[in-house]
Amino acid sequence: MKKYVSPCAVFLLLVVAVSLAAQQQTQPPATGTSPPATSSAPAQDQAQPPAAGKQSSEPSSAKTQTPATSTAPAPPNAQAPATSKPSGGSSGSRGAKADSSTPDPGYVIGVEDVIGIDVWQEKEFGVKAQVRPDGKISMPLLNDVQAAGLTPTQLAASLRTLLEKYVTDPRVTVMVEQINSRIIYLSGEINKPGSMPLIRDMTVLQALTLAGGPNQFANSKKIYVMRTVKGKMVKYPFDYKKALKLGPGKDNIILQPGDTIVVP
Repeated sequence: MKKYVSPCAVFLLLVVAVSLAAQQQTQPPATGTSPPATSSAPAQDQAQPPAAGKQSSEPSSAKTQTPATSTAPAPPNAQAPATSKPSGGSSGSRGAKADSSTPDPGYVIGVEDVIGIDVWQEKEFGVKAQVRPDGKISMPLLNDVQAAGLTPTQLAASLRTLLEKYVTDPRVTVMVEQINSRIIYLSGEINKPGSMPLIRDMTVLQALTLAGGPNQFANSKKIYVMRTVKGKMVKYPFDYKKALKLGPGKDNIILQPGDTIVVP
């Protein structure tokens, strides 16, 4: 009886053994899954090199910008011709001054005219002055110098003689900048009434032409010139249409400073 083992006991032992075996088999797979989890971390590390490779490509893109910087030196070369033009223009302006002293070389300087005097390489003697009622102008070191009654060429020669005491071989240029002593006046039915400088030997017809001629309301047959003669006003009739037909002649009056052309 003692050596007999009941079937219930055997069944219990088998259940316990199977359960233990099952526990042992289930634990290894749980630990085995951890390596794949750890192996995924290196995969992330390996995924970073491509990102680093993108950063390394940025210098190459920066190199592509160098052609844009190489074009920067081009503008200075393009400006060089522009800088050379002002240098030539300055010399040309001096020549223009010498040629534009007056429209008429025989013009006689008068009272109230504004003249400009330039002494080459001697800026301290350069002046711009209006002729005083006594016919003189003032200049450094030279004091009062007679200007009225002389042509620009004659005044320049006179100044050269006076400046030889202070300057070696002075080169003087005289320019009449404003003509105030020889002015005529135009009034009435004319397109451009007012005053204008009197050019030498200017006629009434020339003056009317410069002023745009009589307008549509003018009586061109009754135009006249007012002139002061020995303190009295004298009227000189002028037939505009007749002068146009005949041209320069006896009927075309030569104007004098202070004359007034009236177009009724």
